[in-house]
Amino acid sequence: MTTPAANPRRLRIGIGGIGIESSTFCPHRSTADDFRQTRGRELLDRYTWTRPESDLSREVEWVPLLHATSLPGGPVEAESYLILKDELVTRIREAGPLDGLVYDIHGAMSVIGLTDAEADLTEAVRAALDAVGTPDGGRPMMSAAMDLHGNVSRRFAEPVDLLTAHRLAPHEDAWETRERAARNLVRCLREGTRPHRAWVQVPVLLPGEKTSTRLEPAKSLYASLAEIEKLPGILDAAMWVGYAWADEPRCKAAIVVTGDDAELAAAEAEKLARRYWDARRDFVFVGPTGDAEECIEKAVASDKRPFLISDSGDNPTAGGAGDLAYMLGKLLENDAIRSGEVTAVHPGITDPVAVARCFEAGVGAEVTLSVGGKVDANHGGPRELTGTVVALQRAADQKDRAEGGAYDRGVDMAAVRTGGVTVILVERRKPFHTLADFTGPADGGLGIDPRTFDLVVVKIGYLEPELYHMAADWLLALTPGGVDQDLLRLGHHRVERPLYPFDDDAYEAGDGPALTATRLGTLDG
Repeated sequence: MTTPAANPRRLRIGIGGIGIESSTFCPHRSTADDFRQTRGRELLDRYTWTRPESDLSREVEWVPLLHATSLPGGPVEAESYLILKDELVTRIREAGPLDGLVYDIHGAMSVIGLTDAEADLTEAVRAALDAVGTPDGGRPMMSAAMDLHGNVSRRFAEPVDLLTAHRLAPHEDAWETRERAARNLVRCLREGTRPHRAWVQVPVLLPGEKTSTRLEPAKSLYASLAEIEKLPGILDAAMWVGYAWADEPRCKAAIVVTGDDAELAAAEAEKLARRYWDARRDFVFVGPTGDAEECIEKAVASDKRPFLISDSGDNPTAGGAGDLAYMLGKLLENDAIRSGEVTAVHPGITDPVAVARCFEAGVGAEVTLSVGGKVDANHGGPRELTGTVVALQRAADQKDRAEGGAYDRGVDMAAVRTGGVTVILVERRKPFHTLADFTGPADGGLGIDPRTFDLVVVKIGYLEPELYHMAADWLLALTPGGVDQDLLRLGHHRVERPLYPFDDDAYEAGDGPALTATRLGTLDG
């Protein structure tokens, strides 16, 4: 512990990180080009609390380093990872003395050849920070802001002074999480304290669609974090459900409690871990489920419009390839939809060749296309589609967005109608989370309003807020793909066992796993 200065100077705090969610079951490979890379003023403009009028900015000089964030996908190619890692580390070393770092990451990045990418990155970042030191000759502090679907291994947690994560799923508090990480860091630096950290992993691995905070038990578990923070001697409490679609030993739930009181932090971490373990069988899917055929049949028969169906196994915002035509095939196999008696829109099948063909043909032309299945060819391959091009939109007409850390850049898009189905093809992986994703800008674009269709079939898991409020009713289709909700059929073989749900009865004969918190101590300067 250090003593705060009588006349505190302005702090120098860096901001940077690399964030992506990577499915090791997805044949897609992520490269540096998939990442939105921000530096300088553009990086600082991501946050509200770095603006000159912010109370934090009056006492902090924010030092922008490198922030790189990508739409989830397959593992990152090693060369691309090294390019981004080396730049971040170099920028830290060139920044000069820093009091601390706001470490803005996701926590579920996989890299070809590594088993714990975040730990590898964090060790390099910590070494660079230690090399530059603080303006007073001490050791800089790191404060990590993470997604609750990240993984927290001991190797990753040890070099980090402060760790916090989202408390809502969907992540409506993503920017609040980053600000909490920054404010906790400034508080510790101003008070001259370094918190004790209690860390424990829970041998449970669940998909995000079973851990939404809209439902119990996640709702109450995550709500309890704020109450734990109110305890004297506690600064932050965080809980991660882990990332279910990476086959790595670190993938499991984790708890970290930080504060001045080491005993209390450990006790609260253990209680929270035990509550999570005891509730493991109570987690349920965020909505009613079924296989593709069941969901389509129920949606067609329903009088609720629009009726939304999640094509969850190929969700690009969880790490799916986004090019599976599996659900398209199932839609066209339904008589009512194929005949046009029931209408459906199915956006987001990635196929650059098919999109280019549509642009060559033009609006109104009939085209025959081989759609999807080029990247992920493990679930049915391409689907032949003959239909009419009804709309085209160029990437230049769209505005790039970086929301919640996922990079959504403009892409060329083409809408093709066959029978009652309008399929939206994209030349690059793109999520459809909002009405604007369908309609495009006010002065042009696809102009497709999903609210005018009977069915909307989206490559997503749980519905993002705008879709959730749009849906008259919805179903979660348990479809195949790189982010299959049925973990048992994916084929994990590198995760640490026993692990629920793979080993459901492993602890039946005893009191369950030990769940003893590891006291990581303080990272004193």
